[in-house]
Amino acid sequence: MDNTQPKKKKGSPWWYLLVLVPLIGTLFPSFYSSVSPELWGIPFFYWYQMLWVIISALVTSVMYLALKDS
Repeated sequence: MDNTQPKKKKGSPWWYLLVLVPLIGTLFPSFYSSVSPELWGIPFFYWYQMLWVIISALVTSVMYLALKDS
């Protein structure tokens, strides 16, 4: 008989809460629906959303690295 036990998960379920960071950052458009402050001539509404695209990619990378061996 094979007495191998299934692998235990090493990743904590708390890592999955990082997904909420970008969600909460973009959940309320009334917070960031303004023209000023501008960044290199780009209105705040647009550069704020593009910043969250980068942050989301970083959060996804961190989660992947933390949970890939789980």
